[in-house]
Amino acid sequence: MTHPVHTPVVAADGGLVRFALADLLAGVPGSMRVELTDAAAAEPWLTRLVGEEHALAALASGHVDVPARPELATLALLLWARRWWPASPALGVPSLDPALLDLEAAVATAAVAEGMLDGFEATPGELFDAAVEGLAATPVADEVRGLCTRLSAWFDDQDDVVRAEAAARLADAAMPGQRAYALAAGAGSGAAEDGVLTEGRTSVDWARVPPGVLDAAENTVTWRIVAAPTAIRLEVEVAGVFADATLSAFATHDGEVVAEIPLHLGAGQFAGAVDLDAAPSVHFGLIVGVTAEDVTGTTAADRAEVVSLVRAREALPPEARTLAERAAVDGEF
Repeated sequence: MTHPVHTPVVAADGGLVRFALADLLAGVPGSMRVELTDAAAAEPWLTRLVGEEHALAALASGHVDVPARPELATLALLLWARRWWPASPALGVPSLDPALLDLEAAVATAAVAEGMLDGFEATPGELFDAAVEGLAATPVADEVRGLCTRLSAWFDDQDDVVRAEAAARLADAAMPGQRAYALAAGAGSGAAEDGVLTEGRTSVDWARVPPGVLDAAENTVTWRIVAAPTAIRLEVEVAGVFADATLSAFATHDGEVVAEIPLHLGAGQFAGAVDLDAAPSVHFGLIVGVTAEDVTGTTAADRAEVVSLVRAREALPPEARTLAERAAVDGEF
């Protein structure tokens, strides 16, 4: 199964609309695949989306490939970026303002919600609520005003007076400026201290941590096992921080979790330590983030491919990039 990091998707009632990541990031989404999970639930929108002939083919086989709809491709790209955008100054990938992504996604969702698809993972209202909490001065104030005006009109049509008025106020309040850059560059590890029994570096699996919290580069996690006077101590540092979060690391031995290390935000990094009963001899591992078995992890190859595709977007014209990307360039963050 292809990892979700490679397959931008729009979820609807009874079905999924998938795009090829490489095509989407290159700005040339030629086709999309409609997969049915519940034909009865999908029937109200399926024919309107793909036409009668393709709808019959989808009902017969469970899926159909059709030419991409630009409005759905835009929404899929924004939803993917909200979860998987690999921000990393070390890799030359700028951080995207999550509030701008939420605002764009709200507009994109509203553009296709009526008469086409209904069961989205988030409604325009929910996305707008998330956006309004973080929007402030921005280098793309004119575009923000335009999006808020469009949302205000859409909410008004939906008889959502509260959100219509909130969007109108936000349109009036948007002003030029720059968002404070949240990244605190990770401080390098100090000289090895006495008593270090073993140490190493590892990478963060994007699928196991919240989006937008850590630098997406490889080998940002440093760990060492130290013989302290009264115990064996495991110390963990995670460099490259964009935002605070509730985060833990888990030490594993022969694949089994043997210790949890709560990580706390400090000077440019997350760090934590925990005492161990004994120093593990072989097959020691470290996982940053959740360890749930149902999490499909990313590999180093997965991450390298995504970073390469995202960096290639620098060559796209401004109109082919998201507002959040243009803001990152205009604001130099």
